[in-house]
Amino acid sequence: MPSAPLLLLGFPAFQTVQIPFRERAFHGYTAIKFSEGVIGVGIENIVSLKGQAALITGGASGIGKASAMMLARAGADVALADIDRKGAEEAAAEIAAKYGVKSAAFGCDALSESEASEAVSGAADALGTINILVNNAGGGGGGREKFERLTAAYIDRIFNLNVYSIYRFSRLALPFMREAGSGAIVNISSMASVMSGVNMSVYSASKAAVNALTRQMAIDLAPVRVNAVAPGAIKTPALASLLTKEMEEGMLKSTPLGRLGEPEDIASAVLFFASPMSSWVSGQTLIVSGGGVQIL
Repeated sequence: MPSAPLLLLGFPAFQTVQIPFRERAFHGYTAIKFSEGVIGVGIENIVSLKGQAALITGGASGIGKASAMMLARAGADVALADIDRKGAEEAAAEIAAKYGVKSAAFGCDALSESEASEAVSGAADALGTINILVNNAGGGGGGREKFERLTAAYIDRIFNLNVYSIYRFSRLALPFMREAGSGAIVNISSMASVMSGVNMSVYSASKAAVNALTRQMAIDLAPVRVNAVAPGAIKTPALASLLTKEMEEGMLKSTPLGRLGEPEDIASAVLFFASPMSSWVSGQTLIVSGGGVQIL
C-alpha cells in the first residue's frame, strides 16, 4: 500500500486534513481505513471481485452473458443458469478460457422451483459459495400485449418469470450470503417499468414490481445489498426479433447519446452494483438508456 498521506476535506468544518492509509477487511474486500468511522475502498481494488462467486440467471446470452463476462473480468468465479443448457455451457467455457476463473453452467427453467434449487446448490458446490446473484432471467411480450386478448394464464406466467423468479433465486442464495455476512443481489428490471408504451401493460407492470421488490428486499435483507438495473433498448437477440429499421431510427431520435445500448453497457452497471464501488448503495434502480427513452 502507498505510504503517502491522502488529502481529504474534514467535516463539518471543511478543513483540509492529512490521513494515513491503513488496510482493513471490508465485507470480504480489501479496503482502506481513512479515519475512525470513515472507510473507503483502495482504488486498485475498487472493482476487484477476486475471491467472490457469482450466479447469473439467464446467463447463456445477451445481458446475462455480458454480465457474467464482466464479473469474471473483475476476478469473480461465475456460474451460469439458463434454460439453454448448451448455450450456458459454451458461455461458461469461454469465460474460463478467457479470464482464468472457475466457471460452471446449469440448465434451469426459472419458472421451476426444483430446477432453481438445483442450480443454486450446484453453483455453491462448484464455486464454494455464492456472494453475488444477478437475477437476469426474464422476458415477455412487450409491444405485443393487446389488452383485450390478455389472459390470466399469460399474466401469471409473465409475473412468475419476471418477479417470482427473483424471489425464488434470492431466497435460495440468501443463506450463503448470510453466512458470509454480506452479499450483493442485482435485479434486471427495464426502462418499461417507469414509462408508458403501447401494448406493454403486463410486461411494464411486472418490471415496475421488480423495482418495488428491489426496494423492499434492500430493507429486509440488509446487510446484503439489493439494487436493480433498468435497461433501455439493448441490442440483444430478443430485441432483434422485434426491431425494424424504422423503429430503430425512431428510438435514436429520442436517445441523446445517439446509439442503442449494447449488453456490455448493462454489464458495467451490474459490475458497479456487485463491486465495492457501491458498498453504501442499496434499494436503487439505475436506468441505463443513453439518456433517452426508446419505445417499441
